[in-house]
Amino acid sequence: MMERKEVDVQHTWDVEQIYTSDELWEKAADELNSKLDFSKYAGKLGDKETLLKYLKENDKVTEELERLAVYANLKRDEDTRVAKYNAYSGKVDMIYSRYCSATAFFEPEMAAQDNEYLQELTEDSDFADYDYQIQLLIKRKAHVVSEKEEKLVALSSEALGTFSDIFAMIDNADLPLPAIEYQGKPCKLSHGLYGLILHSNDRAKRAEAYKKYYSAYISLLNTITANYYGNVKKDVFLSKVYNFDSCLSHALFNEDVDKKVYENLLESVTENCAVMHRYIADRKKILNYEKLYFYDVYAPLVGNVEIKMPYDEAYEYVIKGLSALGREYQELLRTGRDERWIDVEETDGKRNGAYSAAVYGVHPYVLLNYQPTLTDIFTIAHEMGHSLHTYFSQKNQPYAKSEYKIFVAEVASTVNEVLLLKDMLAHALDANLKKYLLNYYLDSMRATLHRQTMFAEFEYEAHKAVEEGNPLTRENLCEIYANIGKKYYGDEIEHDYEISCEWCRIPHFYSSFYVYKYATGIIAAINIVHRILNEGEQAVEDYFKFLSGGSSTDPVSLLKLAGVDLSTKEPFEFAMKEFEQTLTEFEKLMKI
Repeated sequence: MMERKEVDVQHTWDVEQIYTSDELWEKAADELNSKLDFSKYAGKLGDKETLLKYLKENDKVTEELERLAVYANLKRDEDTRVAKYNAYSGKVDMIYSRYCSATAFFEPEMAAQDNEYLQELTEDSDFADYDYQIQLLIKRKAHVVSEKEEKLVALSSEALGTFSDIFAMIDNADLPLPAIEYQGKPCKLSHGLYGLILHSNDRAKRAEAYKKYYSAYISLLNTITANYYGNVKKDVFLSKVYNFDSCLSHALFNEDVDKKVYENLLESVTENCAVMHRYIADRKKILNYEKLYFYDVYAPLVGNVEIKMPYDEAYEYVIKGLSALGREYQELLRTGRDERWIDVEETDGKRNGAYSAAVYGVHPYVLLNYQPTLTDIFTIAHEMGHSLHTYFSQKNQPYAKSEYKIFVAEVASTVNEVLLLKDMLAHALDANLKKYLLNYYLDSMRATLHRQTMFAEFEYEAHKAVEEGNPLTRENLCEIYANIGKKYYGDEIEHDYEISCEWCRIPHFYSSFYVYKYATGIIAAINIVHRILNEGEQAVEDYFKFLSGGSSTDPVSLLKLAGVDLSTKEPFEFAMKEFEQTLTEFEKLMKI
């Protein structure tokens, strides 16, 4: 694995666009830390003028706090072994905890105002930047606690937020990943290399990597179990503090999403598990295996097709593939590459995976660990979808409304992936390439729709167990996960011990009830792409309205701007139909 100093600077992100030096970051952090006094506003929020001053000062503080956090986290993620930037990240957590404590009076005091006053604020043009925020306050009244209780929660936030950090250190710094021979050379197994091997034709190597990879997690299973149990107990604690009947209700309320959307997802996927079982059976037949294992589910089913590109070529490929979104969108993609929004290469100590991080007034940043595979080509499209969603929201909304809800965070990224795939299919003249791309689409839907819904059901069951007073152990967590896996994947695949432990390596489980949004994201994306490709300019215009919406209203209403209503079952059924139709087309080409 490369050291960071060996990477072409054009393939690294330019964090100096946030702060030009560590010294300036430290100065800004110290200055902000000294300004966290909002006491002059306490008890006076019933006065419009005072309230408006509070809201504007709060915007300035949180904007600076976000800049501090993004810089610290980007520098930390370049090399997670560097103590200095881990300390920076810890300092931001400390400042954030002080900020939460200093502003703890706000919600209880606003909740004490009568609804007539609050409603009047939403109709006052001076408060136009905050109207949706105030509407949420009106809804939240039943879940607002006293100022004293809010301060206690704020003071505990730093401690309660450690579970994700602990897992990140286990996963990126301390996980005892063993050595493996790859392409004739000995090397250390990494997250990126594991993914590369799992997509290869070498079954023996896939099996070896699978066993070795999971052996590292299993060796720390007791520790990871204790950490995850702590995270779930934290969620249960907070849901009780804020008077919710469950962790799920708490999570959905914070996103301003109706429970019907969650129910529509689980019901629709469960009703269509038979189609996934059919796909797994097809995979077993095509590979001609007596037994199919989970290390076989990423193996290519179509031979003599290889789409491998160096990063720069792959990036241009993505730009061309997203032409349906128009020239402005394509030019913004070029800007992101040329102005160094993106950190490209996998290097020793670097955080694994990929993400997009927003900095208001600067631009988004993207972390990649690029490998020359089709999956990572799609990862470019995916993460730039996040980034340009952020770009449009920040361009068209004031700071207070610029951050879109997490519920819609995976829509734009997945629209890019589906559009790119449809473009590739449209230009696939070779029958073998078409088979390959159909298979890729099936695997994408399996991974993003079915798999993430499976994760969501696991989270639901784990939280439900603790809510009912039952402890979480390595045994019952593995049992819950195994039983759900059998329902989703069926009997045509071997459910071994390793796969029952898969839950222990999923970082998103530390952002509880996040993963289901990947599934609703691809469902929305499939519907949006269908409109764009069939209705053209008007559909693109509607989609850009959604991208530009930020948090100007609730996320389900924002999706309606793009023509998708998740409060009904129609978009879910359309996405399930898309999976089945794609499978049928694939089976015909493969002559199954």
